[in-house]
Amino acid sequence: MTLPDPNDTRATFEYFSNEYAQALQAYQTIESQASTLLLMGHTGELRQFLDQFIEMAERTRALALERDEKNFAEWFSELLQKAQKLRSSVPRA
Repeated sequence: MTLPDPNDTRATFEYFSNEYAQALQAYQTIESQASTLLLMGHTGELRQFLDQFIEMAERTRALALERDEKNFAEWFSELLQKAQKLRSSVPRA
């Protein structure tokens, strides 16, 4: 999805709503598959998924702050904290 015009509040809200919905779904999928990946010995892949997720969420949170979308920035911060906590529990490969 392309970035909306900063002056178009409706498009900006729609953009961040979609980004958050996708991020939430991605995190929930990673979280639900984490134990399976760990049991199968795929810690490297799990860490990679989490690192990619964290990078995306940090980028989107920064954009939300830049666009003065404080609620979305806060929600992405919460997802980041959860992902970082999960990543810290994954042993290094």
